[in-house]
Amino acid sequence: MAASQVTPLPAARAAVALDDADSRPGSATSLLRTIIGCYLRRLGGWIAAAALMELMTTVGVNQTRTRTAILRVRGKGILAPEMREGRAGYVLQPAALPALARGDRRIYSPRRMSTSDRWCLISYSIPESQRQLRHQLRRRLSWIGCGTVSAALWICPEYLTREVEDILTDLGVRASASIFLADETRVDGGLEQAVGRWWDLPAIAARHKAFLSAYGFVADDQLAPPEAFSTWMRCLDTWRVIPYVDPGLPATWLPADWPGNLSIPLFADRREQLEDLSGRYVRHVTSKSTSGADPGSSGMP
Repeated sequence: MAASQVTPLPAARAAVALDDADSRPGSATSLLRTIIGCYLRRLGGWIAAAALMELMTTVGVNQTRTRTAILRVRGKGILAPEMREGRAGYVLQPAALPALARGDRRIYSPRRMSTSDRWCLISYSIPESQRQLRHQLRRRLSWIGCGTVSAALWICPEYLTREVEDILTDLGVRASASIFLADETRVDGGLEQAVGRWWDLPAIAARHKAFLSAYGFVADDQLAPPEAFSTWMRCLDTWRVIPYVDPGLPATWLPADWPGNLSIPLFADRREQLEDLSGRYVRHVTSKSTSGADPGSSGMP
C-alpha cells in the first residue's frame, strides 16, 4: 500500500484506544473511566445505573457531571445501556476489553528497561495531505512512552514493540512505517544526554512529583470503606497516566534524583493499604436490595 493510500482507523475503534490519553486525571470522565477499569469486569461486566451514580458521588462527582461523563464514555464505545431484571444499568462493551487489559499490565506491573535491552525504532512516511493522521500517530506513540529522535523517527524500549505495531495497524499506516530493533545506539555525548533530548524528562518527572505530593503522606490505616474507595480511586486515577508516558528507562540514563524511584513503591504501598477496603465498599453498593424504584432509571443517559 502506498503512503498516499493509508486507511484511517474507524472512529469507534480509535476512541477506545485513546480513552486513557483523552481523559484528564481528576475529571469526572477520568474518574468514571478508572472505576470502570478497576471494577466492572469483576462485577461480570454490568453495573446498575444507581450503583454507578452512588460510586461516583462517593468520589465527589455529582449526578449531573456523572451523566455527562457517562455519555462521553458511551461515545467512546466502552459502555452501553442495558436493562437487567427491570433495573437500568450499563454493560461493558467487548471492544473495550483489550485496552483495559493493556492498562492493567501497565498500571500494576510497570516494566523497567535494562542497559542491555534492545531498542525499538519507528520510521514512517505519511504525506502532508494526511497530516491529521500523522498527528494521531505521533500523539499515540508519545502516549505509550516513545521518544522523538526526529520528526519521523521515534524510539522506545523493545518491550513496547507490540503496542507500537498495534497503533500502526489501528491507524492503517503499517505499510507506511518500518520498525527496527537495535542492540546498540551510538550518539554524541552518550545515552544519558540523548534520552534527555528524546524524551521530555522534566514533564515526566513532574507527574511523579505530583503523585508523591498528593499521596506521599502517612495515611490513616483506619479509613472507613467509603473513604478508602474514594482515596484509592483518586490515587489510581492520578497514577494510571504515569506508567504510559514513562517508558521505564534505566536509572543509569536518568537524573540521580529521579522521582520515579520513590513514586513506584509508593503506589504499591497505597494499593496494599486501600484496595481491599475499596473493593468491600463496591461490593456493598452493588449488592444492595433492589426493592422499590431504581433511582438510576430516571434520566439515565
